[in-house]
Amino acid sequence: MADYDALANRLETVAADLDEIAFDQLREAVADGEVKRPAHDKKLMQARRSIEKAVGILRQLGGSTIYND
Repeated sequence: MADYDALANRLETVAADLDEIAFDQLREAVADGEVKRPAHDKKLMQARRSIEKAVGILRQLGGSTIYND
């Protein structure tokens, strides 16, 4: 049987890594005097949302009661 919760946990770590990357890019942009969000920010957040959806599905498959949609 697949360990869905373990896989979901790994994906949550990836989502957290994406958050760190996005925040670092935002900090750099502000430090550089930028007034617009960095070009890759939108795509990073899109990827993060997709990972969150995958985590939710895996939690359902694993029978976990924790589900964020």
